[in-house]
Amino acid sequence: MHADRRPFLIGRNAIQAALRGFFAREDFIEVDTAVLQVSPGNEAHLHAFATEALTTDGQKAPFYLHTSPEFACKKLLAAGEERISCFAHVYRNRERGPLHHPEFTMLEWYRAGESYESLMMDCVRILALATETVKTGKLAYRGAESDPFAGPERISVAEAFERHAGIDLLASVAADGSTDRDHLAAETKRVGMRVADDDGWADLFSRVLVEKIEPRLGFGCITILDEYPISEAALARPSAHDPRVAERFELYACGVELANGFGELTNAAEQRRRFEIEMAEKARVYGETYPIDEDFLAALPLMPEASGIALGFDRLVMLATGASRIDQVLWAPVAEYGR
Repeated sequence: MHADRRPFLIGRNAIQAALRGFFAREDFIEVDTAVLQVSPGNEAHLHAFATEALTTDGQKAPFYLHTSPEFACKKLLAAGEERISCFAHVYRNRERGPLHHPEFTMLEWYRAGESYESLMMDCVRILALATETVKTGKLAYRGAESDPFAGPERISVAEAFERHAGIDLLASVAADGSTDRDHLAAETKRVGMRVADDDGWADLFSRVLVEKIEPRLGFGCITILDEYPISEAALARPSAHDPRVAERFELYACGVELANGFGELTNAAEQRRRFEIEMAEKARVYGETYPIDEDFLAALPLMPEASGIALGFDRLVMLATGASRIDQVLWAPVAEYGR
């Protein structure tokens, strides 16, 4: 099994070295953040691994393995760093499959004082560099291909809903960002999709996105899916031209999500409000919540205007090398469980 995987793994190392060179040339500082955090993140549908620390006399303190180095990186921006990058092992529970692994590598980078459009251009260059490095010249997954050298398609979430699902998404979003569940439910039923009685607006949004939108993104060229509804962008600032949407984009190739970028929210009161909404939803759906990182909220007023992005490094390696499963590009995958 290792011999079959080894070419992908050698490609992984080459791509990682090339990306480190890319960030060094762009004057980024590579940082290394702690895995153990007081909060793993506060998004309703992210699931963490919990643990506890023991003092020498046996006292216990709860900790989590981080789902992203985001909070730590933003604290470093607040401390004065301006361009940082980070290859971080991150941990997400309830995730295993061809594109998911409970432990994986996230590449995050942040630009202080620069727009989130600058991250889109970074992504275009990074995807091209990855395929150049392993000499494939293309991104491929399960028979589909995407040309990283072609100009990217940039489409708003609202445009994608209209084009691929026939739904006017923003008709269910008010000017203050609040959502109309019944309106979106009626539209979802109208286009022939299932709606359960206990589905919230976010459930319906995700269902349409996963079933109708994502399978059509990133074919032929990469797709930048931009301007998510504000309720689906807990860590992003509102768009300057439409308060119903946020400065959030996701990057797709061959129907696979590769990255999630933001114009970063720095309003601590608003960030707390959004976290509380997310944790209320998590309690409703899963019966649990995670603590809020108070140090993170305290750092936000000190943080400069910035843009940041998280890219699934293993998925990038998969598509650049032509691997079909994420465990093919991991040197030592986590043992199988739950069988």
